[in-house]
Amino acid sequence: MESQFLENTLNVIKRGVELGGFPEEFYKIISRPKRILQVSIPVKIGGVLEVLEGYRVQHNDALGPFKGGIRFHPEVTLADDVALATLMTLKNSLAGIPYGGAKGAVRVDPKKLTQKELEQLSREYARAIAPLIGEVIDIPAPDVNTNPQIMAWMVDEYSKIRGYNVPAVFTAKPPELWGNIVREYSTGFGVAIVAREFARKIWGGVENKTVAIHGAGNTGAWAAYWLEQMGAKIVAVSSTKGSIYDEKGISSKEILTYYREKKFTRETIPDPDVPLYADVDILIPASIENVIRKDNANRVKAKLIVEGANGPVTLDAERELYKKGTLIVPDILANAGGVIMSYLEWVENLQWYIWDEEETRKRLEQIMVNNAARIYQNWQKQQNTLRDVAVITALERIYKAMKIRGWI
Repeated sequence: MESQFLENTLNVIKRGVELGGFPEEFYKIISRPKRILQVSIPVKIGGVLEVLEGYRVQHNDALGPFKGGIRFHPEVTLADDVALATLMTLKNSLAGIPYGGAKGAVRVDPKKLTQKELEQLSREYARAIAPLIGEVIDIPAPDVNTNPQIMAWMVDEYSKIRGYNVPAVFTAKPPELWGNIVREYSTGFGVAIVAREFARKIWGGVENKTVAIHGAGNTGAWAAYWLEQMGAKIVAVSSTKGSIYDEKGISSKEILTYYREKKFTRETIPDPDVPLYADVDILIPASIENVIRKDNANRVKAKLIVEGANGPVTLDAERELYKKGTLIVPDILANAGGVIMSYLEWVENLQWYIWDEEETRKRLEQIMVNNAARIYQNWQKQQNTLRDVAVITALERIYKAMKIRGWI
């Protein structure tokens, strides 16, 4: 298995093990997934039977059941899925929730499928991974190109296999099917909370600070909404179709319209990377990995980067940015709102109990605020980057659990 993303992820882990003073045997375990399931999924597409390739990577369960999303993407690879599962182990540990890390994927372009074909794929994938998942074993959730409707099909299919309703086996379900309404915007909300907390440390507040968002999907659109509510001004946003830049400000309503309807209400600039290089206070890369690299890092002007996507800034780029004083809040801290909300939904499902939206959001916000404060305080005591501090903090919790269990 080879991929730049996996190589970068393992380099992050190795650096964290070395800086944290952990033994080499710890790296030998944490650098490899515990289990990989590769499946073949037969689906009729356009009336022709196709056999799609899918995965479920279970990385580490020292802290609790495996947890991580499922993505449908035409360019997904097993190596990238391993990297994502590894990052989930770190993210869940750092969040302080009782989960290990996992990730799932199917190599397919869901945009080319009809609704019926998408449902068939979702159900077949759920059946294929059913032997290795369960409400106290491995709890999947949405990721790129998957959503609450897909989770609804999957939990229904899994429940049919078990012979009774099992709501806690998948999270981020529709509210009508044991989900919580906060889950739709939880990742973007968490990104906004972390951006606000670090803006308070740097400038005393996020009010009137300019923001650029690279990627107007779920995370980026909702981060824009909540940052606007907090008093920030969105001046640049993009999608694969192009960018909008307006120094007077772009309303979050316009960005949410794009997210829901896949069209901007005004003319766009053809270059989708305009937000990356905008002269703003805060940049939120919320699309895909490796968009800020060593070759383009010198063009980034933002003072604070909050990673909404997984792995959007490479290590080489991070070093260049830190030299000029840019502060980068790593993905495993910044975009953990989704998995933390999934944890809250899981707790509700296990108890067959529902919190209301306001109470749920307060619980999520408090966890994100506490995590941001803890990492900032640790960072103040060390000479390392925020990413290094976050990784060391996450690894320490995993190491202690593995040590107590007798694994090392």
